[in-house]
Amino acid sequence: MPRRSAKSLKALKLLARLKDLYPDATCSLTYDTPVQLLVATILSAQCTDERVNQVTPALFAAYPDAPALAAADRLDLEQLIRSTGFYRNKAKHIQEACQKIVSDFEGQVPREMDLLLTLPGVARKTANVVLAHGFGINMGVTVDTHVKRLTNRLGLTRHQAPIKIEQDLMQLLPQEDWENWSIRLIYHGRAVCMARKPTCDRCALSDLCPSAGKVTPVHSTQK
Repeated sequence: MPRRSAKSLKALKLLARLKDLYPDATCSLTYDTPVQLLVATILSAQCTDERVNQVTPALFAAYPDAPALAAADRLDLEQLIRSTGFYRNKAKHIQEACQKIVSDFEGQVPREMDLLLTLPGVARKTANVVLAHGFGINMGVTVDTHVKRLTNRLGLTRHQAPIKIEQDLMQLLPQEDWENWSIRLIYHGRAVCMARKPTCDRCALSDLCPSAGKVTPVHSTQK
């Protein structure tokens, strides 16, 4: 068995602590089927999961599956998701993705990464979420803004591009933990290691974090 690098050993320590801190952490999006998870994940771009969960009950009541979404009235779809932001592009991607699911995949979300990436509006982040939480398949590490910020602060990567960060993390972590690492890191990013003012003094990871106490708070004029 090959020896693990110091960085990999640190990643495993961080993973163990995150599991202790957030033992019940799971995907925050509300959905019943893989296609609903796909749609909710598309809606979550530049939007909070909380807001998405406020929108999707009415959306899925009107259009519960891929055939219904594929045939939906585009203006009605836009209005139903308007509060998530960028609603015209999101409605376009959702409808075109569902049309392709109907025409190419018999109305079922594909279970393969390369096929998921052929769907409009779907990049690796969305595909990783759908595979992991829709099908229990870990094909990669989901990298959102929280994961990007925290992995850099923790010294696990120097990259800014999500695909490069994902590749680094896949080398450091066991495959079975790829997705629960991301979910727990997202929870920690929301609760402790915030973008503007991280609370390093109450962070259970601070002794493993080279950025602890060194992040300059960013003051915002926004309310």
